[in-house]
Amino acid sequence: MTETENSTAQAARYAPGTRRVILVTGPSGAGRTTAIRALEDLGHEAIDNLPLSLLPRLLEGPPLARPMALGLDVRNRDFSVAGVIELVDRLEADPTVAPQLLYLDCRPDVLVKRFSETRRRHPLAPAESPAEGVDREIDLLVPIRARADVLIDTSDLTVHDLKAEIARWFDDRGGKQLAVSVESFSYKRGVPRGIDMILDCRFLANPYWDPALRPLDGRDAEVAAHVAADPRFDPFFAQIAALAEFLLPAYVAEGKSHLSIGFGCTGGQHRSVAVAERLADRLAAAGWQVSKRHRELERRGALAHARNWGSDGR
Repeated sequence: MTETENSTAQAARYAPGTRRVILVTGPSGAGRTTAIRALEDLGHEAIDNLPLSLLPRLLEGPPLARPMALGLDVRNRDFSVAGVIELVDRLEADPTVAPQLLYLDCRPDVLVKRFSETRRRHPLAPAESPAEGVDREIDLLVPIRARADVLIDTSDLTVHDLKAEIARWFDDRGGKQLAVSVESFSYKRGVPRGIDMILDCRFLANPYWDPALRPLDGRDAEVAAHVAADPRFDPFFAQIAALAEFLLPAYVAEGKSHLSIGFGCTGGQHRSVAVAERLADRLAAAGWQVSKRHRELERRGALAHARNWGSDGR
C-alpha cells in the first residue's frame, strides 16, 4: 500500500463516532515506550501495560474525544499471543471501533546491544543472557507481527527518528505542516528504506582523496568548500533546490505529511553529507520544518546521540 493509499484508507476507516484504538506492541527494547509517549504527544489517550482483560470494559464507556493508544507486551499480566490476536479480531468485528496494530520491530543484534547497554535482564530470560530472551520473544511474536497494520523497524532509528516516523503515520491533526527529512547515506551499505526521493552525489569531487580532508566529514567547512568547488556542483544544487521548492507546496496541497530526501555517495561521509546539509539549511531558512540525518556518521558513532528508549529500557 502506498502512503497516499494508506492515508485514504485511514480517512475512510476513521468515520465520525468510531473509537480509534492503536495497539502498540513488539519485542522488548524495540521502542514501545517511546512510541506510546510520541502518540500521547500527538493527542492520543495513552495507556501502557493495560491487561488485555480490561480493554473490553474500557471500551464499554462513552467514546473519548481523542483516539486511544494502548501498549501491550510480554510483561502484561495476562499477555498471550492468542489473546492479542483474539482481541484484534474482536475489535475489527466491532463497527464502532477502528483498530490499528502497530508493531515495532528490531534486529536481534540491536536488541541485545540495547539490553547490554542498560544492563537490564530480559523478561523472558531473567536468569540467562539477553540474547536468549530476545530470540524467544521474537519467535513468540511472529503471529502478531504478521497481523500488523503498521510495522516500523527501529533498528537504525534514533529516538528522534522514531518519533518522526510515528508522527508520519499517526499525526492526523488538521493544519499541521509538512515535515521534511534530509538524509545522507553510503551506497556501499545499500539504499535505505523509506526514502521518497534519492539523488546520487558520486559524480562530485571526492574529498576522501585529500589526506587532510579524509578524517573530516561533510559538516566541516573545509569539506563543504571542497565539494562546492567542483564546477558541476552549482548547477546540480540549483536544480535540486528548485525541484524541492517546487514539490513541497504541491505535497502540502495533496495532504502529504512527510517527505524524505536522500543523498548518497560512496562512503556516506563527505559529499552526500555536504549536499544534505546545504539543502536542509536552505529549506529551513525558507520556513520548512526540516530534520537532518546522516546514517553513516551515526553508524560510526560520529554523531553524539544517545538511544534513550525510556527509563525502563523499552
